[in-house]
Amino acid sequence: MTFFDSSTWDGRISSGGWVRGGGGSADVVEPATGNTIGSYGVGSTEDVSRAVEQGRAAQREWMALPYPERSAVFRRAGQLIDDNADVLSDWLVREAGSGRGKAAFEASLVSGEYFGATAVVEAPYGQLLRTHVPRLSMARRLPVGVVGVISPFNFPAILASRSVAPALAAGNAVVLKPDPRTAVSGGLFFAEVLREAGLPEGLFHVLPGGADLGFALVEHPDVRVISFTGSTAAGRKVGEAAGRLLKRAHLELGGNNALIVLDDVDVPAAVSAGAWGSFLHQGQICMTTGRHLVHESIYDEYVERLTATAAGIPVGNPATTEAPLGPVIDAGQRDRIHDLVTRSGEAGARITTGGTFDGLFYRPTVIADSGMSHPAFAEEVFGPVAPVAKFSTVEEAVALATQSDYGLALGILTRDVMRALDLAERIPSGIVHINDQTVDDEPTAPFGGVGASGTGSRFGGVEANIEAFTETQWVTMQGEIARYPF
Repeated sequence: MTFFDSSTWDGRISSGGWVRGGGGSADVVEPATGNTIGSYGVGSTEDVSRAVEQGRAAQREWMALPYPERSAVFRRAGQLIDDNADVLSDWLVREAGSGRGKAAFEASLVSGEYFGATAVVEAPYGQLLRTHVPRLSMARRLPVGVVGVISPFNFPAILASRSVAPALAAGNAVVLKPDPRTAVSGGLFFAEVLREAGLPEGLFHVLPGGADLGFALVEHPDVRVISFTGSTAAGRKVGEAAGRLLKRAHLELGGNNALIVLDDVDVPAAVSAGAWGSFLHQGQICMTTGRHLVHESIYDEYVERLTATAAGIPVGNPATTEAPLGPVIDAGQRDRIHDLVTRSGEAGARITTGGTFDGLFYRPTVIADSGMSHPAFAEEVFGPVAPVAKFSTVEEAVALATQSDYGLALGILTRDVMRALDLAERIPSGIVHINDQTVDDEPTAPFGGVGASGTGSRFGGVEANIEAFTETQWVTMQGEIARYPF
């Protein structure tokens, strides 16, 4: 039997094995064609309760295992993903509408998360503290128990894995609710990987479903940490619910990221970077370059070259063509993109190319002469749209860049890197790339935003992952019972 054969999981959830979900089943729909290419099980609130109960029981035994045994699970999982990268990539292409290059890149990132999780297992889990009395004083990190993960559709494999892998590695059980539009590549595939890698049964559950299922996970009293990646609007609701219950919620939300192009750049190189930042995966990335801020001395050339580049990018079914851009995820997202583009044109911005679609295939779009009065510039589009604005001074560039509630990623293009570093200090952002566009991520690097983009860096690197998915406990030990005046 081939790895991840659909006959084992079709129409099922993963919760103590492949079982029927309490919510029935739903079709896996290929956005490029509208065809049904499989089915997945839909979880229910009762499934959430059973999964958490199983997770609590399994977590105690998991944490008691010697660390080399736990570490080996993640090495095997990483190797399984590498060995079956073509399987994962194919699902990313067909289910998420990913171009083949993007899908292959995502699959390589995912295996890195599981290999990297071994470092979380093997890392020091505490520190010795100074104390004013003759005793041993230490702080140690302990798993929280059960972690709830809610992940999105756009990069479904990596955005689930960067929470699932370190949370398990830190000694927890995990209940994952993937976006139902990418239930396979964002969830069920990893249930099979981890089962094959030897993860004990009951530790990892995949329950696809809607918002009701997500909030059942947030509300469950035995889920002590929520890791949510998604829209800012949904993230606010998750944060509010978690705060009321005094539980931690790590929120990685949206962005409207600026790319500042200073006057001393190589314009063709800058345009290449800007086009990649705006159009990769149809612009459906939280780090997408949502605003091109270009110095007036090169503005016209930049717009002309970016327009030509966008007009020349092929768009098509990534499963049957070599087109780098595929479909957006669904009609609702397409209509929202088109509404923002259309209203921006009506408000006076200049659409130099694109602004049209065929089915779910939206053409790469450039909107020149953009500003805060234009919806596609002021809001997160989550589509293949590149609004371009002009500035004359660095102060004006800073003002434009900070005219946003978001603070996820920032790109600065210039020959003077120290000038760029100084500029970056003036613009709140969780991520800054000097002489690169805004879309970048590595398993070993901290990832997260500020403001409406989330609650800071909670992903990437051993320290961040341990902090995210454990609790701190202070312990003192002394040889005799302490004596007191009464």
